[in-house]
Amino acid sequence: MNQNLTFDSDLINRYDTAGPRYTSYPTALELHDGFGEQDYLRQIELSNARGGPLSLYVHIPFCDTVCFYCACNKIITNNRQHAEPYLQNLIKEIALQGALFDRKRIVDQLHWGGGTPTFLSNAQMQALMNALRMHFHFRSDDEGQYSIEVDPRETNDSTIAELRRLGFNPISYGLQDFDVNVQKAVNRIQSEQETFAVLAAARKEGFRSASIDLIYGLPLQTVQSFSVTLDKILAVEPDRFSVFNYAHLPQRFKTQRQINEADLPSAEVKLAILQKVIQRLTEAGYVYIGMDHFAKPDDELAIAQREGKLYRNFQGYSTHSDCDLIGLGMTSIGRVGDAYIQNAKDLETYAQALSRAQLPVFKGVVLNQDDKIRREVITQLICHFELNFGAIEQQFAIVFGDYFAKELHDLEKMQADGLLVVSSSGIKVLPAGRLLIRNICMIFDRYLAKKNTAFSKVI
Repeated sequence: MNQNLTFDSDLINRYDTAGPRYTSYPTALELHDGFGEQDYLRQIELSNARGGPLSLYVHIPFCDTVCFYCACNKIITNNRQHAEPYLQNLIKEIALQGALFDRKRIVDQLHWGGGTPTFLSNAQMQALMNALRMHFHFRSDDEGQYSIEVDPRETNDSTIAELRRLGFNPISYGLQDFDVNVQKAVNRIQSEQETFAVLAAARKEGFRSASIDLIYGLPLQTVQSFSVTLDKILAVEPDRFSVFNYAHLPQRFKTQRQINEADLPSAEVKLAILQKVIQRLTEAGYVYIGMDHFAKPDDELAIAQREGKLYRNFQGYSTHSDCDLIGLGMTSIGRVGDAYIQNAKDLETYAQALSRAQLPVFKGVVLNQDDKIRREVITQLICHFELNFGAIEQQFAIVFGDYFAKELHDLEKMQADGLLVVSSSGIKVLPAGRLLIRNICMIFDRYLAKKNTAFSKVI
């Protein structure tokens, strides 16, 4: 497929509205507390009947400092022992969940996120991985996608070696910006030396890929300052970039209230930074995967996209579309059977459920047939920038033009603006529409009208 990208500032300004990131459809806002443990057990039965591989997400909520921009569910503490009771409960949950899933189902994908997974000691990480391998069927080769987020400030060579020994192969880590003034403004001081040391260690230990996270739109950022950060990172050639738009939502995230709003770059500056990012990464040979992600052409994400095998889940883009996702740990979200499930969002409630040997289900939602149809449409568009009507019609026994008559009418303006082409056989997103893929997907979202104020801007 053509993975080119066109930056059109006029189009971006006209379409820069709020909308979901579509790591799921329906989005997590549709989960409700009417869904409980018994509902989840029924979905596990359905999942086992269907079979197939599994994906595991493990949430480690601890950080020893707070980054002011962060919107994650986290616990700030300097005391490493605070993680021990949580780990014991997490291991209890792993045992409970592992007993419910068919042991023959292999774990093709694993991700540890947070928080800061490398907040844990090597011994704690080993105990956690041992529990996972005891209660789930892991691959014995190195072909699974077992990934982890690390904080370079909490990582050294021995940590990286231990992670590789435990079976992790892709690694990602946050940087955000090298500019010292920006780092001070968001309370994340991180040197070039410790950042690059992680990448060097990961390559030495044979990690399959390394991804670096950057954020544009942080206080005191300019096009020039961010260009300096880009140049430094490009010099070491990471396999992937995730370049996120900072969403300033202090009414929802208390830590963001510590950011001085007067220091935030204007919309014009943010757009100029994004344009510079696209220019520099494209010149350096990276391809745009979608939704803030860039990768080298030979990276498995880029290959999966060209082969039509890319998928998107709660952790972002993935090469494993056939996996049911089991969320483990407080606030984690899974996708099992026909449902999305979220665990308890605070330590006390999470611990209380496990003390009673109950699954810590907080809320969830069972997808109806319309949800499944729209999810497939949105997934195809956001992963591959094209949609084949015939494939949807065959999979769901519908006539696309009849079922989505209103949506196809609403796409006419986008077609006139050069974002996409609608033909009798499908939809093809043009290079100028790829940065605005969220807008295109929003056309097919039947929940959006009552919820769009809860989302960040698309650019």
